[in-house]
Amino acid sequence: STMNAKTSSAGEEEASGMRNETLGESGFLGEAKRRQVIHVAYVIAALELTFFFMQIGVMPYLAKSLGLDSVGFGYLQTTFGVLQLVGGYIFGRFADKFGARAALILSCVSGSIFFLLMSLSTNIPLLFLSRLPGVFMHGIPGAQKVITDVTTPSERAGALGKLGFCFGVGIISGSVVGGVLSTKFNVYVPAYVGLVGSLINTLIAVVWIPSQTKPKSDHHVTEHSTSQSGSLFSIREILRLMKFPGVMEVFIVKVFAGLPIGLFMIMFSIISMDFFGLEAAESGYLMSYFGVLQMVVQGLVVGKLASRCSEMTLLRLGVFIFAGVGLGMALMRTVWHYCIIAVPLVFAFSMLATITDSILTKAVPSSDTGAMLGICASVQPLTRTVGPTIGGVLYKQFGVSSFGYLQLMVNLGLFVYLLKSKIPLEEMKS
Repeated sequence: STMNAKTSSAGEEEASGMRNETLGESGFLGEAKRRQVIHVAYVIAALELTFFFMQIGVMPYLAKSLGLDSVGFGYLQTTFGVLQLVGGYIFGRFADKFGARAALILSCVSGSIFFLLMSLSTNIPLLFLSRLPGVFMHGIPGAQKVITDVTTPSERAGALGKLGFCFGVGIISGSVVGGVLSTKFNVYVPAYVGLVGSLINTLIAVVWIPSQTKPKSDHHVTEHSTSQSGSLFSIREILRLMKFPGVMEVFIVKVFAGLPIGLFMIMFSIISMDFFGLEAAESGYLMSYFGVLQMVVQGLVVGKLASRCSEMTLLRLGVFIFAGVGLGMALMRTVWHYCIIAVPLVFAFSMLATITDSILTKAVPSSDTGAMLGICASVQPLTRTVGPTIGGVLYKQFGVSSFGYLQLMVNLGLFVYLLKSKIPLEEMKS
């Protein structure tokens, strides 16, 4: 009788585990509500990216109209990069402590203040002050946190991958709308539109995102695996997350695999003028082409591959293709060459970003997924902060091909590392 009871108990535990995997961390929301929350997160991310790229397009013209030279504009960009770098992890910790909904609302409200200050920037000090709210403007990590909370581990990569579709929508619509508004009216109109849009985004988050996106049981995790610090920023907490199996190895790959192409993209406006000989309008068309590719790849390709192949296989594939992209970049001579190279480039870039985020959020406790996403979100601001200096030296001393050779060497080294090392990819359970 005792043995039968134990067997029955074990069977119930196994069945419960299977049900949890089927329902996901937030199966308690119900399937229809869960899908609705995911779609709302996509809408918020797409709108926030649209407003963000609107201001990116008009910012050089606004800065120039206020008398800011190229060096000063570089300082302005660096200031924003540093704020985003510092704020990424703090935002993630905020999401863990107060929930994904509160984090999304914080991001949208920060966006409203950002565009309000930008619309009032009639001198250079106010323009620099308008960058300050950027420390909490993290719409994509906020949407990722929502999706991470309400998806099963098996479907997470596909769901996160579709955020790339939102990124493509943001690049295309933001660039076009910002250009049209600033041309037909003035450089401050995109800021007015961004202010109203961010307020609407805030309302959407308040109404449609539930106050709790994961079960209460997920908040009661074992003491050794959860945050021991009450502060929103702690180096000790970052180091603690890096000690989980496989986290440090995958994060290193995430940082270094995309660094060379990140340096290239930072210098792209100069390269498009000097190397490709493009006019401003033609550069805009090229960015739109890049955005369309990203929409197609992340909206249609990444999710399907993630459901058919293991994440480690896709990680190795992304790094290997990135190495091939490096060789192509080293040999390219015209803009048409770049248009061909852009196809595998976008595929590898999207694959690495999605798969590494998925792996890293599974490797830490559910109470730390926001912090982990915040650390991941700090990678691009870090590149934007150090990129202008390193990229400028590479371009001036060695030319465009240097970016390609660096990309080739770094990713070949990472590919060999991934083949030889046995990275322990363990899914952390609450």
